[in-house]
Amino acid sequence: MGITKEKIRKIIEELGRHEKDTGSPEVQIAILTEEILKLVEHLKKHKQDKNSKRGLILKIAHRRKLLKYLQTVSLERYKKLVKKLGL
Repeated sequence: MGITKEKIRKIIEELGRHEKDTGSPEVQIAILTEEILKLVEHLKKHKQDKNSKRGLILKIAHRRKLLKYLQTVSLERYKKLVKKLGL
């Protein structure tokens, strides 16, 4: 149910600082956003899937922490990312 490697590569190309950049906050937030969108679609079909719901809540919390970190480190990068992802 996760996102494909091709989608991850595309995200890294768009937001990464170099071609193997998977650790920057921008890339991590974008990947988490894609995973969250996939889980939301899954939960629309399977409303009683409690384990996926818990996973969704954990991913949202992790993304929120990363966004808060990015906001404290660089407000400009934070605003640019939020605008690009539509958060």
